[in-house]
Amino acid sequence: MKTIPIAIVDDHTLISKALENMITENTQYRVIMNHPNGEEFIADVEKASELPAVVLMDVNMPYKNGIETTEWLTEHYPDIKVIALTMDDDERILIKMLKAGAKGYLLKDMQPSILFQAIDTVFEKGSFYTDFVAQKLLKVKTEEAKNASLLSELKDREKEFIKWACSELTYKEIADKMCLSPKTIDGYRDSVFVKLDIKNRAGLVLFALKHDLC
Repeated sequence: MKTIPIAIVDDHTLISKALENMITENTQYRVIMNHPNGEEFIADVEKASELPAVVLMDVNMPYKNGIETTEWLTEHYPDIKVIALTMDDDERILIKMLKAGAKGYLLKDMQPSILFQAIDTVFEKGSFYTDFVAQKLLKVKTEEAKNASLLSELKDREKEFIKWACSELTYKEIADKMCLSPKTIDGYRDSVFVKLDIKNRAGLVLFALKHDLC
């Protein structure tokens, strides 16, 4: 019976050893690598005679973290499937790992059966997402759609105003830069605040930074 070669990359020794012991008890899998960071893992991969089919990748590690290591694998060994393992349910980290090329994302408090299901599904079908991940992705897509709608409502001159608002210039100085009257600038400000549902200039700057408008 063909077995699935597994690599574990996790800087928590107890966790990585527990994972290895649990996985090797099942004859369908073999742990062929176990490293505490991405740097050592990459060095091993580059000289290995056998490559893992699936990598269980911790997100937060020293030297080279899970995001960086996954990006490297995606570029150099795209056939190797990465399943992210983390204690963090932050959707920003989730998106970064998925953009880096991870094919699955599991919290470390998962049931063992979920881990094996994830390994099998990623190996056979290419990706595995739990209900937790699906809900996070839905939330992110909903927010992205909302933000895209907000951005589409902004006129070019309003976007120009937002760019100037990210500077240290006063509204009167912004009016001079845009060759407009202070009253017109006040109108842009009020319109932008309403469209973006923000209350002050600080909120406007934060929105602009998040959406690369500065």
